[in-house]
Amino acid sequence: MMKRLRGRNLAHPGCLVGVTLGLALGIILAAILALHNMSLNSVLLIWLGLTVGLGAIGWIVGTRLTARFPAIEEATSASERRAD
Repeated sequence: MMKRLRGRNLAHPGCLVGVTLGLALGIILAAILALHNMSLNSVLLIWLGLTVGLGAIGWIVGTRLTARFPAIEEATSASERRAD
């Protein structure tokens, strides 16, 4: 799978992972806070903050990782060049 990601911008997959984790952790934390009678506005703001914050962190980490996985030049055979 990493071969397919080489040479591509990893910010988008990083943001996807961050937003997914933010949604999951935010829902769990919101349920815990709601059980402790915290106001709905506060619970929703914490949930939104986790989602946006972890998405931004994922974007930044993905951008930093892009430089570590440069594209690999693959030698194409003559038959592959003719097919294009």
